[in-house]
Amino acid sequence: MSAEPTRGAVGAGKVIITCALTGAIHTPSMSPYLPVTPEQITAEAIAASEAGAAILHLHARDPETGKPDQSPEAFARMLPTIKAATGAVLNITTGGSPYMLVEERLKPAAAFRPELASLNMGSFNFGLYQLLDKYRDFEHEWERAHLEATRELIFKNTFADIEVILQTCSHQGTRFEFECYDIGHLYTLAHFVARGLVTPPYFVQSIFGILGGIGAHPEDVAHMRRTAERLFGADLRWSVLGAGAAQLRIAAQSVALGGHLRVGLEDSLWAGKGRLATTNAEQVELAVKIVRGLGLDVASPDEARAILDLKGADTVGF
Repeated sequence: MSAEPTRGAVGAGKVIITCALTGAIHTPSMSPYLPVTPEQITAEAIAASEAGAAILHLHARDPETGKPDQSPEAFARMLPTIKAATGAVLNITTGGSPYMLVEERLKPAAAFRPELASLNMGSFNFGLYQLLDKYRDFEHEWERAHLEATRELIFKNTFADIEVILQTCSHQGTRFEFECYDIGHLYTLAHFVARGLVTPPYFVQSIFGILGGIGAHPEDVAHMRRTAERLFGADLRWSVLGAGAAQLRIAAQSVALGGHLRVGLEDSLWAGKGRLATTNAEQVELAVKIVRGLGLDVASPDEARAILDLKGADTVGF
């Protein structure tokens, strides 16, 4: 079976690198390099773009505590500067934090009408509490509580939640990074495709190694890819992210199988065994080496726009 169809004829031989800069999983005490303030996140975004990331996946945080902040005001402190400095595709999260209701999570994407927004494709157990075995000292009290509470946490993404996000963002021309943490999430996406609420191409971000989702074994990656290709065929634009130590291994497998990849400190704090990544750009540079080492080219932002059929940076609301 040819690997190329999942990249699409428009972008044959081009691999899209997404960089997720900060997220809502890792806490400031886990790494001194995790960007928290608007200035830090902006600087990291610019450097990641210069290193080769075509898409920048954005979360915001409280600059004092590092706690996730999904207010439009928090994003407004970053979006115009990053847009002007990079030309990258800016992807605004609608995942926010697992503790937020969909109404809060949707606000930034609804306000700023980005080219791309992330969309989680199902509810599931979202376990982070096991990190308490590794991290014991925290600067902020919310960090420990954030991890401990995931013993009981269900990350809520119901059919109704998904439909609200689809309808709100689709009406303003925003397309989606469909985040699929397990095989069933692919079938949920297929359900919305069948209902006509999603149009091709389908940018599927398969996520591996989160406790409660699919594992990070190579067979898990291959199974997710096979299922996505069977469901979506030539309309699939398949990408992966591996949590923690699995990040670059799974990225390499995706590229070898004809897919795209995502790196960044949202997904992993590391740049090698036992070595913290000092910047997001460091991980992007490692991803670029993987792509070029496999004889392929890194997609530019405009090439990513063509591959994903995005509306263009001149149509966003920031």
